[in-house]
Amino acid sequence: LLPLPPPPPHRFYSITAPLDKPATSKGKDLVIQLSVKIENHQYAFCGGGYIKLLPAGTKPETFGGNDEYHIMFGPDLCGYDVSHIHLIFNNKGENLLKTDKIALEYSDKNEYTHLYTMHLKPDGTYEVFFDLESKAKGKLVDDWGFPKPMIDDPTDSKPADWVDETMIDDPEDKKPEGYDDIPAQIPDPDATKPDDWDDEDDGEWEAPMVDNPDFQGEWHAKKIENPAYKGEWAPKQMANPNYEEGVQLAAYDSAMLGFELWIVNNGTIFDNILVTDDIEYAKAQGEKLWRPVAKAEKEVKEKWDKENKPAEEDMGSGMDDEDFDEEEEEPEEEEEKDEL
Repeated sequence: LLPLPPPPPHRFYSITAPLDKPATSKGKDLVIQLSVKIENHQYAFCGGGYIKLLPAGTKPETFGGNDEYHIMFGPDLCGYDVSHIHLIFNNKGENLLKTDKIALEYSDKNEYTHLYTMHLKPDGTYEVFFDLESKAKGKLVDDWGFPKPMIDDPTDSKPADWVDETMIDDPEDKKPEGYDDIPAQIPDPDATKPDDWDDEDDGEWEAPMVDNPDFQGEWHAKKIENPAYKGEWAPKQMANPNYEEGVQLAAYDSAMLGFELWIVNNGTIFDNILVTDDIEYAKAQGEKLWRPVAKAEKEVKEKWDKENKPAEEDMGSGMDDEDFDEEEEEPEEEEEKDEL
């Protein structure tokens, strides 16, 4: 797909495109890859850059946020706090968000073009890459709300006599005699009555109060391990009636791609959109199409900063030099791949 230019801000946009041929994750790998560039970059920038994998029958003329999708993938950036990659799967009509967010560093929110890659495997594992570097990986069933083989038995409850306190007061430890008689404050022993103090006019003189160095606070018995501790209670496990043995998770037949975005700040460019079943091919395309662009952007930005910014104002470009230190060789002639 050709790059999408930045639209005017504070508007809702949607666009779809049919895949050259249907994409399926049933029994095979699925890879979604795209590059996103915040052209009008500000660190207070707010905007999402999600792409959606859509089922057949999606109507382009009415496509919007309420339409069903199979996968939503891309960056979510806003202000100082929000900076992560969204990966959402549809499971029987319910959109499942990842339990733990795929966090990005604050320095990742810069004006350069970045590459986002999702790799889904038929064995129920996944991996997400940012600029071809792994950001998250694991099992779908562990990191999303897909039905799990075993669940807590809702009829099981903690016994009334269950002991879950790990430490208790030592019954042998006793409060010292006279402990409570020690005051928290005492008259300052170093204070003296001023020479000009007049008891008749000023009243009886009293020394100011100071913290008592002998006061030890409220007394507490020493703690010891509880001999009756039974461990942390957990309900019994039972087979999940909603779990389907042998059924592949996130198995889709998709026909279209789409964006539906609320644009707060304009200036986001989407490019290098790829759906394939070959992660190595996707990585090769990233090296070929994305890396030279990102490298050139950094070089141009550094040159402009050097020529136009005072040294004390140059806070750095936010991208590590090591990202592009290695000299790139001319890519070898690559064989034809099945690109969806």
